[in-house]
Amino acid sequence: MPRVAAIDCGTNSIRLLVAELTHRHDGTVDLRDLHREMRIVRLGQGVDATGRLAPEALERTREVLKAYAVAARRKGVESLRMVATSATRDADNRDEFFAMTRDILGVEAEVISGDEEARLSFAGAVGEQDPDDGPFLVVDVGGGSTELVLGTWDGREADVRAARSVDIGCVRLTERTLRTDPPTEGEIAEAEKLVAETLAPAFEEVGVSTARTWIGVAGTVTTLSAVAQELPEYDPGRTHLSRLTRADLDGTAARLLAADHDERAANPVIHPGRVDVIGGGALIVRVLADQIAHRGGPADLLVSEHDILDGIALSLA
Repeated sequence: MPRVAAIDCGTNSIRLLVAELTHRHDGTVDLRDLHREMRIVRLGQGVDATGRLAPEALERTREVLKAYAVAARRKGVESLRMVATSATRDADNRDEFFAMTRDILGVEAEVISGDEEARLSFAGAVGEQDPDDGPFLVVDVGGGSTELVLGTWDGREADVRAARSVDIGCVRLTERTLRTDPPTEGEIAEAEKLVAETLAPAFEEVGVSTARTWIGVAGTVTTLSAVAQELPEYDPGRTHLSRLTRADLDGTAARLLAADHDERAANPVIHPGRVDVIGGGALIVRVLADQIAHRGGPADLLVSEHDILDGIALSLA
């Protein structure tokens, strides 16, 4: 059974999945996790303001990629795919990033479009869902962008009906608007307005009213679930397939936006690299919930630990 590695390089974090592929007689493919890892590198540090990847961010990324290359070799990986998203799409010095990844991994990093990012996230998120619970709305709140994708899943393959990526994420929003710690009421109002305006084109293209299930993926959403459950430590077994009601989302966002840096850092489920931006991420999810409900979409948020990483790995089949 072939072993593959998927690397997702986002604005805030870089994640690795090493998996074994099993091809079934009906044409479907199963993934068996061998290794999952996430490290915060904040590659998108300052990109929104400067248009360039900062030297220290590139160096942090270099060290993580070296470690991931070693892990892939030790696991006997035969094929590797790395995708890079919002931060590298926007950077003037992206060629330096590409040269670095090619040198370390031996493959070219792919800067995928926002729509391709959304489709990969969708494929990874819906693979274990009951097809009768569709259509599915999958939302990925990243560091620099947010993706909405609507589609169905028949138990064998995903059918994407609509997808849209917009340039708002927890890092970008925090750097633009949430300048005080904790943010002022005025900053929160400014941030909510910016998020709603930026998301508007996505809601014009993605008909959320037809969705029966809303699935949230990636670190912002899984962290919100862990905070809402008041877990003593981060436990993906507890966050995966958990549900957040509207009251859960509102209450958790309010708590995080009212907390200062030290209070957030003291929470054992918030990764140190998310401490400064989790309030912004919570605000984005809260606005998403407002807009989805306003348009007649699902109220509860189903949290998934399976996302674009799984979609990338499946693409190697």
